[in-house]
Amino acid sequence: MQFVKNNRQLIVGIGSALVDILIHENEAFLIKTGAVKGGMTLVSEEYIESTLSLSSAKAIIVPGGSACNTVVGIGRLGGAAKFVGKCGNGEMGDLIENDLLKQNVVPVLFRSNSPTGRVLSIISPDAQRTMFTYLGASSETRPEDISETLFKDAAVVHIEGYMLFNPELIRTALTAAKSVGARISLDLASFTVVEESKELLEHLVESYVDVLIANEDEARAFTGQSDEQLAIEALSEHADVAVLKVGPRGSYISHIGSTVAIKSMGDGTALDTTGAGDMWAAGFLHGLVKGYPLEKCGWLGSACGYEVCQTIGANIPDEGWDRIRQLMDDQ
Repeated sequence: MQFVKNNRQLIVGIGSALVDILIHENEAFLIKTGAVKGGMTLVSEEYIESTLSLSSAKAIIVPGGSACNTVVGIGRLGGAAKFVGKCGNGEMGDLIENDLLKQNVVPVLFRSNSPTGRVLSIISPDAQRTMFTYLGASSETRPEDISETLFKDAAVVHIEGYMLFNPELIRTALTAAKSVGARISLDLASFTVVEESKELLEHLVESYVDVLIANEDEARAFTGQSDEQLAIEALSEHADVAVLKVGPRGSYISHIGSTVAIKSMGDGTALDTTGAGDMWAAGFLHGLVKGYPLEKCGWLGSACGYEVCQTIGANIPDEGWDRIRQLMDDQ
């Protein structure tokens, strides 16, 4: 599929530079905390600490953030990747920067005296993750921080839906990316984000977005459609390439009036779904800039999504990447 111009290969992700705090808890814990299961709620740093104090589970701390996870996946696949975001000056910020470098991603991290943002991700027995997010320094990225030079030579600029909470910033980023000829990929991120930003989202998608990525809940919130076929058709009306992810049932990809169905990998079991959508996007976008057919792009996305679900957190271990690369070679 010829998707990018001038043989560009670079994918730039822009979004929140965060650390993920992962704990396993039961349904009763979710009820006790007032969490919206499967959703994302913005909270204070103190709220995260107080919620953690209610749990006896051991917390795992790893670099995170939706767009950041995606470009890490692209870097691990051997693609050219860059991440733009803001984090704190302390050790958590250093953790993010060092991890990006290790994962073959060019970090462009603005620094702040505020704490690095963090996400408390509560993993329930069904492997669903429910998130409480403290944006911290990541919320301090300003429109004046964004320039066209950040996106120079980008084939695709990938934007996480969470940026909709900062309308001026996301508009500036979209305008700068389009001005240098990049294609725009937008992951809707969470149904709660879609519900709270529906009017702005509709405008920005129509004006800027080339690749629109959603799961079932996000698609329902955006299009009003619960049926899979109707949902992908509705999404395809808004972007050149539309993606509907349907969990263990696979995904649908639509382009110029044609829709392909992609089967999921494995048997649909998952240890933790944290980062599943982000890694799916990594494989899919990597395939797009390589000029793969849509079926192969979707297959690669499915492989990355499957592997990340077999581990805790959004980082696929080396042996998982080895399996993905072997599968790519066999295709």
